[in-house]
Amino acid sequence: MFDFVSFFPRAVMQSIPLLYGSTGETLTEKSGNLNLGIPGIMYVGGICGVIGAFFYEQSGNMNGTLAVLIPLICCLLGSLLMGLLYCFLTVTLRANQNVTGLAMTTFGVGFGNFFGGSLIKLTKAEVPSIALSATSGYFRKSLPLAETTGVFGKLFLSYGFLAYAAIAIALIASYVLKKTRVGLQLRAVGESPATADAAGINISRYKYMATCIGSMIAGLGGLYYVMDYACGVWSNDAFGDRGWLAMALVIFTIWRPNVGIFSSVLFGGLYILYHRHKSGGQGALQDAALCGHHCGPGVDLHAQQAGEPASGELGCALFQRRKIIVSLPAAPKAPGGDFVSKPQKFRRIR
Repeated sequence: MFDFVSFFPRAVMQSIPLLYGSTGETLTEKSGNLNLGIPGIMYVGGICGVIGAFFYEQSGNMNGTLAVLIPLICCLLGSLLMGLLYCFLTVTLRANQNVTGLAMTTFGVGFGNFFGGSLIKLTKAEVPSIALSATSGYFRKSLPLAETTGVFGKLFLSYGFLAYAAIAIALIASYVLKKTRVGLQLRAVGESPATADAAGINISRYKYMATCIGSMIAGLGGLYYVMDYACGVWSNDAFGDRGWLAMALVIFTIWRPNVGIFSSVLFGGLYILYHRHKSGGQGALQDAALCGHHCGPGVDLHAQQAGEPASGELGCALFQRRKIIVSLPAAPKAPGGDFVSKPQKFRRIR
């Protein structure tokens, strides 16, 4: 039976990375740049935040403010550098935007997997993941009234601060683009560079500014995915196709960040339904992979129902990306004592 009260928070949590990515790309495209490197920038933002949080957790004594600020600053700096690189190549050197963007996506994913794999080796973990549960707890902390306001609190107040920041950023971006002089000049640069240049507007400055700010906003989507949605668990290639969905959301919302707030929830809900349909509706494990930050004791329940060992510390996102190899019975022996070779079959549960 469909449970809207449980489904809606999951759809919202799926939507936040998409909202960050689409808002950042909208600002970029308003300046006349088509940045196909947004998926890679989101990936870099996530891994940079993970690197900062990882080394801070290793220091021992943790402060809540620093536990949030360090990953945030690392994420913003990494995303800013990616935006500057894109601008340097496309605005200053006038390289092809499509080729540059795709190259940056490839670079960003490779960058994240390389450093993510390096951190995994440092932890010497038995599973290919990094668990930053202490830092994640600060990011996932919901509003104080969430537990005392019943259904309303669960639907609207049970999210981490980055979820509300995404909505605020989208509203601010929409206001700036429509109601301010800076927004008018930015749109003029994107729609008619020659006219803007004749009016005395510094085109290169606006392109750099919009693309770099948009990149930092998109990078926050990657940080949210790791620290909030995935409960602080990083595993290589776990981000999936969310970056490309964010690009599609830009067109779906007709380049309006405020419309993206509601459209991203729609995309998030459809994303969940797609994966449930893909799993054939059997899937306690699939539900665990889609349950957002409800990854405390519930993870153990999901895992037990799926027949897998559980670890509440690692969170449900771990099960989303683990490769589970189905054990096969031993091959029979031939009369001479040698084993009869049989082709082995492997199954991956996503």
